Amino acid sequence: MHTLEQLRAGELQGIRQLSLSCGLTEFPREIFSLADSLEILDLSGNQLSSLPDDLPKLSKLKVIFCSQNYFTELPQVLGRCESLSMVGFKSNQIVDVPPAALPAKLRWLILTDNRVQQLPDNIGACVELQKLMLAGNQLTSLPDTLSNCHKLELIRLAANRLEHLPQWLFTLPRLTWLAYAGNPLSAQLEAQALNVALPEIHWQQLAVNELLGEGASGLIYRADLMSAATSTPVAVKLFKGAMTSDGLPLCEMASTIKAGQHVALTQTLGRVAAHPQGTDGLVMQLIPSDFANLAGPPSLSSCTRDVYAPEQRFTPAVMFNIATAIASAAQHLHQQGMMHGDLYAHNILTTEIGDALLSDYGAASFYDVADAALAARLSRLEVRAFGCLLEELLARCDGLADSTQQGLGALLADCLQAQLLSRPSFEDICQRLNQLQAQQVMAA
Repeated sequence: MHTLEQLRAGELQGIRQLSLSCGLTEFPREIFSLADSLEILDLSGNQLSSLPDDLPKLSKLKVIFCSQNYFTELPQVLGRCESLSMVGFKSNQIVDVPPAALPAKLRWLILTDNRVQQLPDNIGACVELQKLMLAGNQLTSLPDTLSNCHKLELIRLAANRLEHLPQWLFTLPRLTWLAYAGNPLSAQLEAQALNVALPEIHWQQLAVNELLGEGASGLIYRADLMSAATSTPVAVKLFKGAMTSDGLPLCEMASTIKAGQHVALTQTLGRVAAHPQGTDGLVMQLIPSDFANLAGPPSLSSCTRDVYAPEQRFTPAVMFNIATAIASAAQHLHQQGMMHGDLYAHNILTTEIGDALLSDYGAASFYDVADAALAARLSRLEVRAFGCLLEELLARCDGLADSTQQGLGALLADCLQAQLLSRPSFEDICQRLNQLQAQQVMAA
């Protein structure tokens, strides 16, 4: 984080990234002194409600964040910033998105947690758009012109007012990660999941210890579950009430319950009862300390693809262990009528030998398995996500036999097919992986 004093004293000349959060009510004109270098501008956590008309003077500006401010309209001046590709205005009070506000090179738009009721039709002209974050608004529909955005890979639509999903969603050749929980179209299924009988674990049975981690939806603590004779190490997740980029914490709780039991999923033991502040929470199996995240989340530059450690490599055995476990977990979820929505390496925990757990249901969405046409389409979206994961694993795998490499390459190509229903099912993927793994063992 930088300061106004540093900016005014000329100490920040030549920087590419500027972050100011100091109660600003007006855009500091001194920022223009950085026009020759500034590419990323973060003015989140201030009291701004407008941007200057001459913002395009920042000719190299690629990324702007103005989250947690007082904007009621997405500033139209953004559309005149020729290099701008990422726009983040989360948690404002935005109602209007004028057509003129959308930059021609827009790649990533974040309008999470606002009051947007309608998007302009010209968003379909943003042909570079890959990531669209719209959770927590008041949308009842999406412009049909979005079907022209053939590079669109991730859409967050949770917690809006959608009665149905537009059919053109399933024509997007690269759509991979979709979240729509918390809309009328899935409200009944979510309510049913929350009513599933889970063992109740009284707060007084839990000896809560250190904080293990904090996500957008809640806090996870290490705890001991006390019984008459023993104590069992567990994890306790206490949900926050705030909107996340993926959707509502209560929907994540419903998804965690609905996921059920599978060897490659994090396991839920029960629901917290009688929390002193009435906080919703779940008690989960404690993940052993030898598990770690497979990769880091996407960066500003990678946009939709995870970031791996440069030195990260996998043996064929480890690669197959991870791939088969995650494909099996995804198949299980879809059998429950649930799409994970965020099947990414950064949501996968692994060990050195390739034991793998798929975690984080914040972007999960429900559907009726009896609707075979919808179920087939939604599951094939997730197949593309698996294809992206498989591509990343193969790029870092050493020692595959030529025949196995060819077989995996064919499977990868099938998973990434532009035609949604031409992609294999997860059942087929699991079978092909098992066959290829046996083939690799024979060739070794």
